[in-house]
Amino acid sequence: MLIPSKLSRPVRLQNTVIRDRLLSKLSSAANYRLTLVNCPAGYGKTTLVAQWAAGQSDLGWYSLDESDNQPERFISYLVAAIQQATGGHCSKSEALSQKHQYATMSALFAQLFVELSEWHRPLYLVIDDYHLITNDSIHEAMRFFLRHQPENLTLILLSRTLPPLGIANLRVRDQLLELSMRQLAFTHQEAKQFFDCRLASPLEQGDSSRLCDEVEGWATALQLIALSARQSTSCAQQSAKRLSGLNASHLSDYLVDEVLDRVDPASRQFLLRCSVLRSMNDALIVRLTGEDNGQQRLEELERQGLFIHRMDDTGEWFCFHPLFASFLRQRCQWELAIELPAIHRSASEGWLALGYPAEAIHHALAAGDVEMLRDILLQHAWALFNHSELALLEECLNALPYPRLVQNPKLALLQAWLAQSQHRYAEVNTQLDRAEQAMRAQQLTIDKTLSAEFDALRAQVAITAGKPDEAERLATDALKYLPLSSYFSRIVATSVTGEVHHCKGELARALPMMQQTEQMARRHESYHYALWALLQQSEILIAQGFLQAAYETQDKAFELVQEQHLEQLPMHEFLLRLRSQLLWSWSRLDEAEDAAKKGLEVLANYQPQYQLQCLAMLAKCSLARGDLDNANRHMQRCESLLHSGSYHRDWLTNADKARVIYWQMTGDKAAAANWLRHTEKPGMADNHFLQGQWRNIARAQILLGQYSEAEVVLDELNENARRFRLYSDLNRNLLLSNLLYWQTERKVEAQKALIEALSLANRTGFISHFVIEGEAMAQQLRQLIQLNALHELDQHRAQRILRDVNQHHRHKFAHFDESFVDKLLTHPQVPELIRTSPLTQREWQVLGLIYSGYSNDQIASELDVAATTIKTHIRNLYQKLGVTHRQEAVQQAQKLMQMMGYSA
Repeated sequence: MLIPSKLSRPVRLQNTVIRDRLLSKLSSAANYRLTLVNCPAGYGKTTLVAQWAAGQSDLGWYSLDESDNQPERFISYLVAAIQQATGGHCSKSEALSQKHQYATMSALFAQLFVELSEWHRPLYLVIDDYHLITNDSIHEAMRFFLRHQPENLTLILLSRTLPPLGIANLRVRDQLLELSMRQLAFTHQEAKQFFDCRLASPLEQGDSSRLCDEVEGWATALQLIALSARQSTSCAQQSAKRLSGLNASHLSDYLVDEVLDRVDPASRQFLLRCSVLRSMNDALIVRLTGEDNGQQRLEELERQGLFIHRMDDTGEWFCFHPLFASFLRQRCQWELAIELPAIHRSASEGWLALGYPAEAIHHALAAGDVEMLRDILLQHAWALFNHSELALLEECLNALPYPRLVQNPKLALLQAWLAQSQHRYAEVNTQLDRAEQAMRAQQLTIDKTLSAEFDALRAQVAITAGKPDEAERLATDALKYLPLSSYFSRIVATSVTGEVHHCKGELARALPMMQQTEQMARRHESYHYALWALLQQSEILIAQGFLQAAYETQDKAFELVQEQHLEQLPMHEFLLRLRSQLLWSWSRLDEAEDAAKKGLEVLANYQPQYQLQCLAMLAKCSLARGDLDNANRHMQRCESLLHSGSYHRDWLTNADKARVIYWQMTGDKAAAANWLRHTEKPGMADNHFLQGQWRNIARAQILLGQYSEAEVVLDELNENARRFRLYSDLNRNLLLSNLLYWQTERKVEAQKALIEALSLANRTGFISHFVIEGEAMAQQLRQLIQLNALHELDQHRAQRILRDVNQHHRHKFAHFDESFVDKLLTHPQVPELIRTSPLTQREWQVLGLIYSGYSNDQIASELDVAATTIKTHIRNLYQKLGVTHRQEAVQQAQKLMQMMGYSA
């Protein structure tokens, strides 16, 4: 829960001096990216900006305290402040921030700016006390914020120090409005107004001016002078002389003498006890002081001018002036040292009663009360875990003596889950083992339910580490004993079981387990696992050859991402990449490329190594188009990443696929040989992950002429693919078998493999897998079409593949472009008939399309002319070539290409 007072504009105090000269400067804030009010404590930064903000609409206010150095807390409040300013316009960003479903703060800011692009009025965000931020990751995110914020948004920072946000650059570019200590110091006229509002006997102008000069216009000093003059017989001039030359660090003695020692003992106790609170309301005051009139006492302190401010328009929340608060806390530690733990306990209880466990934890830690801390954690820890308050939870668990922690096994389990959730996988089993040993040493019972919850987490670690047998054993044992109430662990164990079946090629068992995981996760609002289950279902369906069903499952996943605001999770990139792979298979290359680029956008704020697989997909899109130059650019980025990190085997498989296809198309045998020498040879290819890498190996072997070795690999791949019903893999394997047979002059076997591959493609929808094989595939398909050896659906697919090969891979010669024809006509071996009766450019184009296997109607469509026109062109070119039918024309074109050095 967010504390309302931190998002409220401070209410202007009574008798506040209206500082028109400064308000006039602030009136131009909308013309700047950043307005910085930067000066030491006590110069009236907050009061001034509150005066200005009172006349502004579309303004959000965020008051910081020390706890806001936690990035999750900081960004949740910042987005809430924007929501306050826009009346809830940025609901998507708000949901992401509340659920902590974003990769980095910069990524969430990017989403926020997308939503704000539709907001067209001036917008203001005030962040007070920015000097309290010491977390470099927040500073880095705010630098991103300033670089990319919409033009109509102005950020207003109030700070005692110069924030490390690239201020100099903004200043040079005239995008910064600054108000400094010199400008905020009170003028003589403002000091006169100030004293006139506060003293019973007005000062003469000369006296007030001298007082102002003595303290150099320091607003807090003027307030102290007025307070001292009201509470004692000492004159204002004496107070001024004492304050002259002081700064915030030297105020303690003065505040003791002139403020704290002059209030009655009850008020003194009240002030000191309340000082432990960063913000306070009636309910908290009652808890800390035992008084029933907390609101009344707060209002009385405000009337006395004792450095207390209202924090919201309702008047329910108050806070002390930062200087006074710091002073009071120091005095509280000295004067109430014995009582201080009890005071913090009372504060903790008060915040718990209001429903703010994170604030309660802050006071429980300060009290050093491990019992209270343990009780809060037992009641609220898992809710905080689900809201990604990971750093706070680790601080709490580390504060508990370990023997006390393991007395509550759920906390020991939570500690291990914290390590897992922060990708410190190596620590998880160590922590679980340590907890079990400590529990045995204390003779604590480890019941079956607890042991099962430990096993569920261990199973997750095992499957992440690529140990499916161990993961299966642990997950199975966990599911035997986990009650329905342990829903999170049951979701984990079920998911792991499905993954194990998937890894073992047991797809018929894996799919229902992942469907069950999805249903459980949705029911218990564990949407991360629901999305993971949908991704696994999609991969399984693709492996089974049901690409349309996989596509529809991906649609469900995209809906879940949108509904639950999961756009910034790495799993969203996984989903986009799966969609890209599927679209690539169907030769919808523009859409596939777009999905891969969106995946890279999701990963923009992650380490570059995460981009490897999306870059490989972009390379594959270029390869399918025959655009080797663009493919090379993507491949160079992949190569750079491969040399700068270590990757999971599945990541390498996907990257290697693009690499070996590229080497095949460019004839780079040296690169293929080097890769083949060093690449890992995986175990039995009983799942599509391992099938993919063995297929990469076979392709490299074929390129290098190692046909016997490749055939052994492909025979085993095909056998396993049939046995485990990996129909997409079988489809791909058959295409490689076809390539192998074709290159070894085993044309009958090549044709048989190709016909089966075309038949399987009616189930998978594959197009690009055929297209990337280029001219060798085109020649075989033309022969099958001409022999009328295919069923109707297969024939249609063959023609579509031929069209794509022609468009992307054979344009340099199949279209007989002008450059090719010019060289052809000057070749010494060109037939005399062609030299004396040259074809027109259009007739050469038609010949190229005939050679590519196009029908008359397809040629007409390709050249955008009438079918009757095409018939005329064909009749003319037949006459000029001296041929009588289509097959002779194909043979003549083939001879011409061979003469020009192209293999046919």
